Amino acid sequence: MSLLPKSDSIQIREVWNDNLEEEFALIREIVDDYPYIAMDTEFPGIVLRPVGNFKSSYDYHYQTLKDNVDMLKLIQLGLTFSDEKGNLPTCGTDKYCIWQFNFCEFNVDEDVFANDSIELLRQSGIDFKKHKEKGIDAMSLHGGLNKLAELLEVERVGICHQAGSDSLLTSCTFRKLKENFFSGTLEKYSGVLYGLGVENAH
Repeated sequence: MSLLPKSDSIQIREVWNDNLEEEFALIREIVDDYPYIAMDTEFPGIVLRPVGNFKSSYDYHYQTLKDNVDMLKLIQLGLTFSDEKGNLPTCGTDKYCIWQFNFCEFNVDEDVFANDSIELLRQSGIDFKKHKEKGIDAMSLHGGLNKLAELLEVERVGICHQAGSDSLLTSCTFRKLKENFFSGTLEKYSGVLYGLGVENAH
């Protein structure tokens, strides 16, 4: 495959709520052979800037990104899987496959957004009405440990916010997530901690 494949050789697989499970199944089939993943997200822009003292511009930019991502709602997630040589999967077709996940949470009539970002997304073909009606419900997998455990039907033993009980719930929830959503090696997640700055990551 050439470094930049021609557009007519690529199939962008649009993922909505009604075909989410079958696309997940397809991804599970190819991910072991195409373990390199590039991703991009579309959010409603930058709507706030953090204040305070930062050790470096990296810390400031990281905090800006984190604050906006935490506050705003995801519109799209793009995933491209490739092998070590940059080849893309064909998924049994005559075209290379990449994925575009479309989410339903963002409501242009109610939610906070940056005007220029939303206008750019509209001009780029984002149909916010279709997203609201047919988009993926991302509320399957966020809201803290308790919410996640509840959604995955993992039962707590002991008292919430006590270390022993929380550690057991974390272990059981992780195992349930692994069984339901991940295949292959989990090495890429080793040592990754929530909120860790880029310069501290090893």
